[in-house]
This record gives sequence, C-alpha cells and structure tokens, in this order.
Amino acid sequence: MAKPFYITTAISYPNGRPHIGHAYEAIATDAIARFQRLMGRDVFFMTGTDEHGLKMVQTARDKGIETAALAEEMSSYFKKMDNSLNISYDRFIRTSEPAHHVASQAIWQAMEANGDLYLDRYEGWYSIRDEAFYDEKELVEGEGGEKLSPQGTPVTWTAEESWFFRLSKYQQPLLDLYNTQPDFIRPDSRRNETMRFVEGGLSDLSVSRTSFDWGVKVPGSDGHVMYVWVDALTNYLTGVGYPEDGEAFRKYWPADYHIIGKDIVRFHAVYWPAFLMSAGIPLPKQVFGHGFLLNRGEKMSKSLGNVADPLELAEAFGVDQLRYFLLSEVTFGNDGSYSAEAIVTRCNADLANSFGNLAQRTLSFIAKNLGALPSGGRGEPADTDLLALIAQITRKDVPAAFADLGLSQGIEAWLRGVFACNQYIDAQAPWALRKTDPERMMAVLATLYRAIRDLAIVIAPVIPAASAKLLDQMGAEARDFAALEDDGWYDALVASDFTLAPPSPIFPRLELPAEA
Repeated sequence: MAKPFYITTAISYPNGRPHIGHAYEAIATDAIARFQRLMGRDVFFMTGTDEHGLKMVQTARDKGIETAALAEEMSSYFKKMDNSLNISYDRFIRTSEPAHHVASQAIWQAMEANGDLYLDRYEGWYSIRDEAFYDEKELVEGEGGEKLSPQGTPVTWTAEESWFFRLSKYQQPLLDLYNTQPDFIRPDSRRNETMRFVEGGLSDLSVSRTSFDWGVKVPGSDGHVMYVWVDALTNYLTGVGYPEDGEAFRKYWPADYHIIGKDIVRFHAVYWPAFLMSAGIPLPKQVFGHGFLLNRGEKMSKSLGNVADPLELAEAFGVDQLRYFLLSEVTFGNDGSYSAEAIVTRCNADLANSFGNLAQRTLSFIAKNLGALPSGGRGEPADTDLLALIAQITRKDVPAAFADLGLSQGIEAWLRGVFACNQYIDAQAPWALRKTDPERMMAVLATLYRAIRDLAIVIAPVIPAASAKLLDQMGAEARDFAALEDDGWYDALVASDFTLAPPSPIFPRLELPAEA
C-alpha cells in the first residue's frame, strides 16, 4: 500500500488578484507533490483561499459589493492561476465553505473544553493588513514617526471585547517541540527566529472580533466571529475531513509539509501547534518558510508598479519555462530575484540549447536515418560511463535533493546529466559514424535514447507538460521513479511495434518581449 503524503500551501488572502509570489509558492509545492507521486506515495495536495477577515469587508465596501460576492470573484482568480500553471492540487479549499465553519467551531470547542479560552477586553495595536495583534515592544517606527508592525504595515489602536487563547501556557511545550524536533521549522534561519520570539515570552492571544461579522461565528457567543488565524489555520484540518474521524483524516493527518511564506511563519509555527496541542490533535511534521521573490532585486509593491501578473509571465514565456526558472533560479528557503531577461537567458541556456537541443537532434537523427529504434551496435566504455552517471543522477542525486526540498539543487544535478549527454554526443558524433562505423553509431544512439528518457522522467515534477510531451514522442509509458530501475525497458520497446516519428521541438527559443 502506498504511503500517504499530505502537503499544503498557505491559503491565499483574496482581497487582491494573485501575484508572482502566490504563483511561486504554488509551483514549488506542486513540484514537491509531483515528486512524491512519482516516488509512489499516495499524495493529497491542498491549496485554496482564506476569505474571512476585516480586509475583505473593507475591500468589498470600497467596491460597493457584498463581501460574499467579492470572495466568490477573487477566489476564482486564484483557482484560474493554479489551473493555468498546471498545479496538480487535489483540493482547492475556500474558508467560506460550510464544512470549514463546522471544523473551525469544532477545534474552538476542543480548545475551550481544555480551559484555554476566556472572555476579556482587548486593547492594543492591530494591523488590518497582517490580521495580527502586536505588543508595543514589537512595533517599529516609520519614516514619519508613525507606529508600524514588524512587517512595516500600519497599526491602529483597537479596544473591544474579545475571546483570548492561553498562548502563554504553551511557551515551554513549544520550546520543547523545537528542541526535540529540530526539523519542525525549516530552514534553520526561520527556526532560530521563532525560538528567539518564543523565548522572549508569549502573551495570551486575542482570537475573536466583534467589529465585523464576516467570518466563522464563535459557538455560544453572540456577536463574536473568530479572529482570522484560528479560522484560517484550521483549513488544513477541514481539507482532510475534520472533525469527523474518517478515512481521509486518519490517512493523511498529520500533514507532512505546510509550505508557506517566511512572513507567516509565526502563525504556523507558534500559534498553530499551540492550538493543536490544546485541542489534542497531532502536530504537522514540518513548517517550511520559503523566501520572497524580488522584481530585479526590489520588493514588489503596487506603489512601485512592479507587481507581476504570473499569468502574463506564463503567456509570454510558457508555463513550464516559468516553472523551471523559478525553481532553478531561487534556492528554496531564500529570497530570489526575477526579470524578463533572466527568464529568457536561463530557459534558453538550460532548456532550449541544452536539453531541448539534445533531445531534438538525437530523436530527429534516429527518425530520419533509421526508421526504427537503434539496437545492437558495438558498445564502448564511454557508453557505460555515461549511463552509470545518468543512473547516479536520476536514481540518487535528484531524488535525494527533491526529497529534502532542495529543488534548485536537484535541478543542478539534472543539468550535470544533460551536459554530460551533450559532451558525449559531440565526442561520439553519430552523424559522422553513419558513414564510417554504422555499428558503433547504433550503440551511441541507443545510449543517448536511454539517457534522455531517464532525464525526462526525473525532471517531470518541474516541467510536467514538456516532460510528458517528450516521453510521448519516445514511446516511454512507464514514467514514475520506479521505471528508472527497469533496465529492460529499452529492449522491450525495440521489440515492440513502436516507430519513432519525426519529433516536434520541446523548447523553442524565447525572445525578450519588446516592452521588457
């Protein structure tokens, strides 16, 4: 039986359209999910939208529409983005779903039954943009002397009746968690930041609001709606059937990975495990806080006019090309930068000139000159050396990197195989062997065919459509990582009725758009 694997993105706040940062998180998480499927795991991959909170109410008011209508419209843009970028989610969750209200109220009641919720009055600094309360000691001073949150967002003084969660009670249990499970928060820089925050002391957390009613109602407390982080974080449970102790919940929970932006690590690595401890629910295995994408080295902002639409980038350069660039260019966990020039340069160098050209000239030569797949031939040490290197890369190096969330490192290992194949084909020159040594030519072409197939399988999590297209042309039906261990596949394909047709190019060269 396949081992279950549950992975989530953060759910996106849809008070605006999706930007390239949302796309980056979805693409990276999708690559991890696809890799685990290829490894034979029973994967459940969830993404979605976080539709409650004051920002949604204010945005809807500014547009002159109902908040529910805004949520419906804006959520559709995020789903369209995921579908357009070939994100293989199993569930797209919306926190406005009735089932999510049930789940949120269930975890609330479990925390209340544990004595961890109490009614009091809240007075303090609140950031509408962050949906977060901040202590005075956490605030920073803006250029004009105004108070700002640690994220640099405006804060306002808020006073209202509120339910509180006894977060202070969980300071030591959280520190014990971080010490006994050092991989609970990754990368290490996020873990260290979180530990310093918790060691500095935890205040009880305001977890309800009375100033608006767009949200999950607090059970038995008229006028109160859950503060967005209780509601939002619970989506990870809703998606697998909580509060029912059904097959999906037993199979997939606890989650293997929550993939999130570094700006919301506190909510996922402090508040969320504390809520779960209180409710008696097992904790997720890992929270991974990735970095930000910068536009030519600058943080994106509407005021600078540098917020990129991911669908426009995909339209200009191609979905697989955009996916490849983001996952190869940015070390997962660190900040990274992008530009049109960088996308064109890297994709042309790695995909069009290296892998695409390797596949095109090999398959075209076979289709044009042989009419059938090459068989027999005279082998030499260069052949076995190349296939041994490709086996090391595709069966060990790339899977090990991807399994550790080293996406760019896995791609670097894959490229070593691509470059080795290009060096091999240039050195062996099958086009010259066609006249001088046809028998040797057959062994060279068969070696390249085997290597290209394995390289296409292993890079599929990153460029799924291009990989599938190439493997279709090559007649390769088995495409999971187990297929890499099958040394007899090529001989079986030769013995079948498969005929290689003239291939179509996988990666046309990109041109820089004039407006760039």
